[in-house]
Amino acid sequence: MIKISPSILSADFSCLHQEIRKVEKVADLLHLDVMDGHFVPNITFGPMVVKCLRKKSNLPFEVHLMVDNPEEWIEPFAQAGCDIITVHIETSYHLDRLITSIKEREIKAGVALNPSTPLCELEYILPRLDLVLLMTVNPGFGAQSFLPGVLPKIRDLKEMGKKRGLSFEIEVDGGINHDTVRKVVQAGATILVAGIAVFGAPDPQKAVLKLKEVANTTLKKETAGVNEDSIAKDRS
Repeated sequence: MIKISPSILSADFSCLHQEIRKVEKVADLLHLDVMDGHFVPNITFGPMVVKCLRKKSNLPFEVHLMVDNPEEWIEPFAQAGCDIITVHIETSYHLDRLITSIKEREIKAGVALNPSTPLCELEYILPRLDLVLLMTVNPGFGAQSFLPGVLPKIRDLKEMGKKRGLSFEIEVDGGINHDTVRKVVQAGATILVAGIAVFGAPDPQKAVLKLKEVANTTLKKETAGVNEDSIAKDRS
């Protein structure tokens, strides 16, 4: 099943608890974009906000660290109650050490790649990851347009995992809406981060349910197509 992860970057920051409650019953996890104004040209929030929200929600929290020096922030966000910490491959000279630091705290580890960062950067770290986040916009702001050039990258990542017998989530973030969800699921995405498509909708809960419906219908069709191809090959 495809998971939907609403991004609170597009929520009303004056009432985050109430915004989260709108999607809590139907979302699979919550995406928390942490920006420092250096790695990306925007500033959002820090571990104190996450700690406060943790007391109000039972959803799994994924913190997406779009920051320089991410190693300085692993412990504060671990203490804040995160379930997944995702760091950008572009920000660390010692990625293996950083992933070890996350996993030592019994937290799932993810690595994010900007649109122009090649998958080969993951070659020797991929077996250690629980999640790979492929940005489908240039990070820093919400409500950006989806970059279709990332679709082959999603397909290639799925194939990398299949060939090596690895099991990890493929998450996509940026420009996800009812028009793009089919494309990313067909390419191999398993977690969809949606911001404005959820919190910009009149009813965020219905918006999440609709995204799930479209995503999982697409997945079923893709799976059925693969099975039919396999049967045809066996008969030939």
